[in-house]
Amino acid sequence: MKTMIARIEDRRCPNWAESAPPAGEGLAALVHRSRLLGADRRIANIFGGNTSVKSTETDHVGRSTRVLWVKGSGSDLGSIREQHFAALKLDEIDPLFTRMEMSDEAMTAYLERTVFEPGRPRQSIETLLHAFVPAPHVDHTHPDAIISIACSPRGEEIMREIYGDRAAWVPYVRPGFSLSRMIGEAVRDNPGLDCVVMGKHGLVTRGETSAECYEKTLRVIEQAESWLAERASAEPFGASRLAPLNEADRRETFAALLPVLRGAMGGTRKVILQIDDDQDVLDFVGAAECADFAMRGAACPDHLVHTKRRPLVLDWTPGSGREALIDSAKQGISGFVADYAQYFERHAAEGDTMAAPYPRIVLIPGLGMVTAGADVMAAEVSRQLYRRAIAVMRHAKTVGGYETLTEAESFAIEYWPLELYKLSRKPLPRPLHGHVAVITGAASGIGRATAARLAREGAHVVIADRNADGAQDVAAQIASDRGEGRALAATVDVTSEEQVTDAFTATTLAYGGVDIVVNNAGISMSGPIVGTALADWQRQIDILGTGYFLIAREAFRQMRLQDTGGSIVFVASKNAVAAGRNAAAYSAAKAAELHLARCLAEEGGAAGIRVNTVLPDAVLAGSSIWNSSWRADRAATYGIRDDELEAHYRARTTLKVNILPDDVAEAILFFASETSAKTTGGVLTVDGGVPAAYVR
Repeated sequence: MKTMIARIEDRRCPNWAESAPPAGEGLAALVHRSRLLGADRRIANIFGGNTSVKSTETDHVGRSTRVLWVKGSGSDLGSIREQHFAALKLDEIDPLFTRMEMSDEAMTAYLERTVFEPGRPRQSIETLLHAFVPAPHVDHTHPDAIISIACSPRGEEIMREIYGDRAAWVPYVRPGFSLSRMIGEAVRDNPGLDCVVMGKHGLVTRGETSAECYEKTLRVIEQAESWLAERASAEPFGASRLAPLNEADRRETFAALLPVLRGAMGGTRKVILQIDDDQDVLDFVGAAECADFAMRGAACPDHLVHTKRRPLVLDWTPGSGREALIDSAKQGISGFVADYAQYFERHAAEGDTMAAPYPRIVLIPGLGMVTAGADVMAAEVSRQLYRRAIAVMRHAKTVGGYETLTEAESFAIEYWPLELYKLSRKPLPRPLHGHVAVITGAASGIGRATAARLAREGAHVVIADRNADGAQDVAAQIASDRGEGRALAATVDVTSEEQVTDAFTATTLAYGGVDIVVNNAGISMSGPIVGTALADWQRQIDILGTGYFLIAREAFRQMRLQDTGGSIVFVASKNAVAAGRNAAAYSAAKAAELHLARCLAEEGGAAGIRVNTVLPDAVLAGSSIWNSSWRADRAATYGIRDDELEAHYRARTTLKVNILPDDVAEAILFFASETSAKTTGGVLTVDGGVPAAYVR
């Protein structure tokens, strides 16, 4: 089933010579090596792992300085660039190896004083790992095959069987000074080592050149993969317990489930949901031992940060029906929240504040997996990380078991002050962060301006328009500006009940639900009543009356399923309250819009669904409905030339200003956001001061 973010298929890394490496052994070669490793998610989880190079540079006063270039905190190896690496003075770091212990806070403060080049990102918590390993080039990765062995109760024994004396084993220790020193000591005491395997954590490799380091990393991983492949189980998760629903049924079932899940999982903040029903996920959730494996906990710190310690596994089978699935989801989330609160109470120290107690991963037999995040990228990161966890668990029988982070170890990572510090450094969320907005007529004019404005405030936007190419263009621009997956194009004729339903279904499958709906699709065909054909009258009633009804009805259905309220904004016209000359059909249809909105405000109030209306006037710029025939007709009505029309409208207004789509978008944002949280049934004019347009 298609998702909002393009999925990167696991691919094998090329050998170094075939990868067109840059000349030299410095930062450029490090960037190249990092991106190669990061492109293969079997090797480097999204945002996980770190790489480094040690070089000699000239400082700002001309002194020769040994520098450690290491991946900055929060970067992803797959897309990393030179500016994403921290640069630290090695001569100032080396003395730390003689210490026996150092707190996280002291280590972080010390490293901040060793910066070689200001303005670069904060160094990774695992910086000392790279500094203490005596080699110019170091890779730290979290390969699936290595994690499978690192999470085995026989991990050290298997490592010896595969690598002999060429590998060292370090038992699990939370990342930081102690772990870095243990790894550095192991390598310094055994100069012939190819690698270090860290229990429940990952792999460290090194080389004298970037090519040697890269090829060694691949070789070590491939040896582990070969060993596992030779011993692979035909039924890694036990016998298949049930067959999945077919794709069409999965789509319909997800569409019914996701709004309920999203409403129950949001708490005081909005979340975005992503789905994954690829075959390997279906095999896992449908297997007899799925729940047993899943409930053992996270395999390594890298997974835990984005997936929580455990997923929610719904107690449901496809034969039970959708109502049973909805009940199971509600009960499951309620139980998960209670269990999480108890987990927090068992381990919390004074001053700890409980994080959102909702699941990041939901596993559903016969259906697939749902992942949650504060935005679409966060949900995608959770999805990718749990896919990696499934790949690790696949080898559990081969390696003799699956030992995960203990509950205490998990809490120590989840509430680690340095991890919380990283979260505190993120920009404050925008007012519409995590919200989903459907905007009709969004390929041009007011709709386009509204989509851009809501997206700037953090919303994920659906560009619904019958102009498919225009909708795609707007969505692509927003995705380029705001990030992949932040906009979806939907081809919709609002007069088609089927297309309206399909658009909301696509929205739900892409994001999990909807919070804001802007009813904006428009048409303008004016003229004296005697010259108005029945077809013209009906066309305006169909779009501005029936179309607005169909969109609002579907919005109500979705918002009621979600049970978290919502905001619907009608874009009517000053003609709704002050009918225009020679515009009987248009004015009547706009009046119907306004009355419909007021009726729905009354109906939706108890459910927290607010319905408000914006009344613009004469928004000429960028609008597809103000076509040349309309302009000619309006000019003829007022006895002026076509090219004088805009000046005529400016002259009519008290404020003497031209009304732009952006002006209307600001009014829509007001009604869409929490700024107007206590207002429903409201009407806001954006008319430039036309005396007749105010609401009496």
